[in-house]
Amino acid sequence: MKNFLVIIIIALGLLTISSVFVINETERGIVFQFSKIKRTDAGEMKIYPPGIHFKIPLIERVRKVDARIQTLDAAPDRFVTAEKKDLLVDTYVKWRVADFSTYYVRTNGGSLENAQDLLKQKVNNGLRTEFGTRTIRQIVSGDRDSLMEKAKLSAQSARKDLGIEVVDVRVKRINLPKEVQNSIFDRMRADRQAVAAEHRSQGREKAEVIRATVDAKVTVMLADAKKQAFTLRGEGDALAAKVYADSYQKDPEFFTFFRSLQAYENSFNSKSDILVVKPDSDFFKYLNQSDK
Repeated sequence: MKNFLVIIIIALGLLTISSVFVINETERGIVFQFSKIKRTDAGEMKIYPPGIHFKIPLIERVRKVDARIQTLDAAPDRFVTAEKKDLLVDTYVKWRVADFSTYYVRTNGGSLENAQDLLKQKVNNGLRTEFGTRTIRQIVSGDRDSLMEKAKLSAQSARKDLGIEVVDVRVKRINLPKEVQNSIFDRMRADRQAVAAEHRSQGREKAEVIRATVDAKVTVMLADAKKQAFTLRGEGDALAAKVYADSYQKDPEFFTFFRSLQAYENSFNSKSDILVVKPDSDFFKYLNQSDK
């Protein structure tokens, strides 16, 4: 009898525990009764808010749905601009469930993957419309904020269709397709190389002008220097000639003797020099006199 009472108490305890369920602050609950969603008296899906709730054990089960803000960060998608040029656009979307009953029905039982796929289609449709009305220059030069705001407004229909509230839509990165990037980079590289070649050509031209100017100045300076040298040398020679002439007039005999000594010195300054002269020539006039 005691064992039977213990079994009954344990069974009642398990039933009591299994009849209680807790919904966290970040969740909402949906209760199924024999695989059918439990509804209110008005026929609407009953959504359980955060807190402690009760259900019928073994008959009802609970499905919890995340109520926090979610992030949709899918792979970049391709969009066409008003110039019919392709762009690879990387975006992310902040969203949360606003209508849990609609969300559950439209996303095949509250599937997060299905919800994100459907939401991505809506957001991309809005972005495709906005990109199609703008040029690349407009998109890059500062019209991105307006583009994201309009894309967010166009995605607000997800609230009615999917039970999802779009909190924010952001464009992270805009790139050109790889094949287009390569052609653009090649063209930019060719343009830069052409500019560099032009600068080099202008530099060589200026260098030639500077070199020619310097060469002309050097030539003029050398000519002036040579002219001054010749002038000074002529003046020196004239002065020397005058000194010699004045000396000759004062003492012709001494001048002749001095000049002869200079001639002897210049003629015999090297041992290898050979001079063939008659002994009685005038060249040895003063030497012959010294022997007497």
